[in-house]
Amino acid sequence: MAKKLVIKVTAGADAPERCSQAFTVAAVAAASGVEVSLWLTGESTWFALPGRAAEFELPHAAPLPDLIDGILTGGGKITVCTQCAARREIEEEDLIEGARIAGAQVFVSEIMPEGVQALVY
Repeated sequence: MAKKLVIKVTAGADAPERCSQAFTVAAVAAASGVEVSLWLTGESTWFALPGRAAEFELPHAAPLPDLIDGILTGGGKITVCTQCAARREIEEEDLIEGARIAGAQVFVSEIMPEGVQALVY
């Protein structure tokens, strides 16, 4: 079994089911004791800003703020893609507590070690 799970979310409100699935899998993994790193890219980038996750709605899905809280309280990390943040004029100080901005080199360094499972939604 993978010791670490790295999940890249490539969709936000534009593809709500895919987005929700990524956050749900990340939260369940964190609650199960798996080391989780959730990467927000594209439109999912907005969910790293205070209050934006609360605006997301999908019937029969857990609220995104609850899933984010589960990831962070479970020891997980949330990272916003550097280029995606720049295109949206988002700075590190704009992010929710516990989130950071990092680039492709950090993503690659997270997914390459033995025992890591990477998923892209």
